[in-house]
Amino acid sequence: MAIKPGWSKPSTILFASEIPSNERAFNFALAQAQEFAADLVLFHVYDTLVVAASETSGIRYYDYAAAARAEVKHLDPLAQRARQSGIKCEVVVRPGLAADQILGFLRERQIDRIVMGTHSPGPIGKILVGSVAEAVLRSASVPVFIIGPEVVDGAYRNFATRTILSAVSFIESSFVVATFAAELAAQHNARLILQHVIRPQDRAEVLAGHSIEEIESDLLCLIPTQLREQISIQSIVVPGDPTEELLYQSRAQQADLIVLGAHGASAFAAIARHGVVYKVLAHSHCPVITLSPAVLAESGVKYVREHHAESFLAGVF
Repeated sequence: MAIKPGWSKPSTILFASEIPSNERAFNFALAQAQEFAADLVLFHVYDTLVVAASETSGIRYYDYAAAARAEVKHLDPLAQRARQSGIKCEVVVRPGLAADQILGFLRERQIDRIVMGTHSPGPIGKILVGSVAEAVLRSASVPVFIIGPEVVDGAYRNFATRTILSAVSFIESSFVVATFAAELAAQHNARLILQHVIRPQDRAEVLAGHSIEEIESDLLCLIPTQLREQISIQSIVVPGDPTEELLYQSRAQQADLIVLGAHGASAFAAIARHGVVYKVLAHSHCPVITLSPAVLAESGVKYVREHHAESFLAGVF
């Protein structure tokens, strides 16, 4: 399994910004740019139906250039903050559909990580993480660092990443998820916790031939030997609901980051908010970094199965 070095140590970070910007999400993006001495791209997509007025004639017309200038003006204060912190920062605004433009930009430029915030759960019918975040985290060719609505601002701990929690199982993609989490732990000098949740319906079968202690020991084999020797690793295996157990451990272990593989959710699960990834993003007190099927495939996973029903396998959401 090959993990691109830039995924764990990014040299260019794209911050997907709304207007007004998500201040907490920007603070995380800025902290990462400072930590890794990375370039920062403030990327915003505006609605093509924005209407600007001519100051001379007073006639209202579609003026995309004026709309772009207005959007850049909103982002300039963020760019100035980044530059004052010694970060090389660029503002990019484009008209169109946000998810399409973000994913398209990844094909044009060398980007190593996306940082973005999500909306809080809205009224009936609103997709939990927002349609833009949903499309990006499922399709991006780089890891996506997501700051959910309940994430605690990292300023109080200087945005340090001391504990990383990764959801894993014994399928092929979990080797990539676990290795990536281990590389992040090595970069941050953090401890790593590997968690595998046994679904209630699988408990009898799984525990018939193995003890929980044996399974916990086997989880360590997901980490390459050289990384195992560099970091502190703990494995936890528990029966239960994957979402509840993951959120419980993230709080109990005071995790600063959760690492998930992001694929397998059905369209119904997304809309109904039943998907594990959506629930975790909605309630996690720390950021979540996701690896899409594209990232998993580029890392050597030969086949990522798309499920017709929501998968509750830990490590595959």
